[in-house]
Amino acid sequence: MLKRALNHMAAPKLGWADFLKLAQALGCVGVEFRNDLDGDLFDCAAPEDVAAAASSAGLRILALAEVKAFDDWSDAKREEAAALMKIARACGAEMVSLIARNDGKGMADGERQANLRVALGELNLLLEEHGLIGLIESLGFETCALRDKGEVVEAIEALDARDRFRIVHDTFHHARAGGGPTYAEYTGIVHISGVVDPALSVSEMCDPHRVLVDGRDRLGNVAQIAELLDAGYTGPVSFEPFAADVHNLAEPQAAYARSFRFIEAELARR
Repeated sequence: MLKRALNHMAAPKLGWADFLKLAQALGCVGVEFRNDLDGDLFDCAAPEDVAAAASSAGLRILALAEVKAFDDWSDAKREEAAALMKIARACGAEMVSLIARNDGKGMADGERQANLRVALGELNLLLEEHGLIGLIESLGFETCALRDKGEVVEAIEALDARDRFRIVHDTFHHARAGGGPTYAEYTGIVHISGVVDPALSVSEMCDPHRVLVDGRDRLGNVAQIAELLDAGYTGPVSFEPFAADVHNLAEPQAAYARSFRFIEAELARR
C-alpha cells in the first residue's frame, strides 16, 4: 500500500484538527499544512499544540508550505523564509516548501539558473540552522522560471547540498511540463491530482481542473507513481487537488478512500 498523505489543499475548509482526523481515518502517514489558505495558519493555535495533536494521531507533519517565488531572492525573502522555518520547527514539520516564481520573469537561460543557485545557497544556511529540509517545487506552467527539475538537481549538486534539499514530484506539473526524468533519488514527496476533462489540451490545464484520480485520469498518475516506485522512491504520496468540486465534497473521506484504493489497485496490477 502507498504511504498515503494529504496536503491541506485536499480539504481546505477543514480546520487543522479536523484535517488531522481526516488524514488519520484514511490511514495516512502524514500531512502537509499551508500558509496560503483562508484564515490564519493553524487557526491561531500554537504550533506546539498542532505538533502534539499530530503525534497523538500517529501522523507526521511532512511539510509546512510555503515560501513563494523563493528563487527571486532578497532580504525580504530571507526574512519570510526564516519566519516560516521557525514555525515549522515549532510544529514539528520535517520540511518547508519552496515554490518557484511563476510571474514570467527571470526566465532567461543563464539568469534563471544563477538566481536558483543564489537562493539555494542562502536557503541552505537557514535550513541548516533550523534543522530542516527544503522541499523545492518546480511548476509546469509556461510562466514559471523553474519548469525543469533537472536544473534543480544540478544546482543541488553544485552546492553539495543534497542533505538539505529534496524536490517535489507533482504529477500535474510533471505532465504540464512535458514529462522527463523523475529523479526519484532526489524526491522528498509526491503530489498527486488528476485531470479528467477530455476537452482540455495539456496547455489549457490549470489548478482548478485538478481533481481526484480515477480511471478517467489524463495525467498518467499511476504510471508516474509506478516509475518512481520502480526507481526506489519510498516516501509519501500526497493528494493536492485544487478543484472546487473536490473542496466542496460532502463526504471527503469516502471520496479520497476510493481514489487511494483505485491507485493502489492499479499499481498492484502492474
